[in-house]
Amino acid sequence: MTELLVAATPGEAQVVLPQTLSVRGLRKSFGSDPVLKGIDLDVAHSEMVFVLGPSGSGKSTLLRCCNRLEEPDAGEILIEGDRLTGASVDLNRMRQRIGMVFQSFNLYPHLSALGNVTLALRRVRGMTRGEAQSLGLEALDQVGLKHKADSLPSQLSGGQQQRVAIARSLALEPTVMLFDEPTSALDPELVGDVLAVMRDMKSQGMTMLVVSHEMKFARDAADRVVFMDAGLIIEQGTPEQVIDSPRESRTQAFLSRVSGPV
Repeated sequence: MTELLVAATPGEAQVVLPQTLSVRGLRKSFGSDPVLKGIDLDVAHSEMVFVLGPSGSGKSTLLRCCNRLEEPDAGEILIEGDRLTGASVDLNRMRQRIGMVFQSFNLYPHLSALGNVTLALRRVRGMTRGEAQSLGLEALDQVGLKHKADSLPSQLSGGQQQRVAIARSLALEPTVMLFDEPTSALDPELVGDVLAVMRDMKSQGMTMLVVSHEMKFARDAADRVVFMDAGLIIEQGTPEQVIDSPRESRTQAFLSRVSGPV
């Protein structure tokens, strides 16, 4: 497992934090347009890291490279020290360690909530129907939707559908969860239920990398905030450091345009 050494004051022992996700020198271009220009980022075990930045800054591309939905042009990505990048990687096996929740829910409309959650368990993990249903119900219970197991997506609110999508990832027992604007498609009154699930996941020790503009949630729940612009990490630190007292002018300008309380 990759580890991060945190400098200590004289006379104090160093703190060693295990790194769940490590990104080194990540570059990605689309045609002649460079989107990621050499990203270095570590996410420690049980850490919630928020990525903020304007549209086009490379946030979503970073997440999609972290499970190789987009193929990096250069650099490497490690999950607990195991390489995700490279031609010899068993990508299907590695992806089971990386849950991802998108803006859109991507549920199969003809399957129940439970059916959506158990599909990957049966096809990817090779579980029997009974084993998958047992684990699927546990995942739905974790997001507060066990009572909706037999409901079709059309019978669920947007917030409930997103919570089913989270349960689908949780059922695979991932090492890290990636969230790409998980509340952006929801009506405002439904956002709180999804954020409550994420907060509960954090309390249970899930490692999370979150792209979101939910500034109040970032301020209250994140361990660390990363600000990206033009394919680069401009600054990072605690929410108090980055949101309350940003050092860089580009961070300051972005935060001044973001509406809503922080």
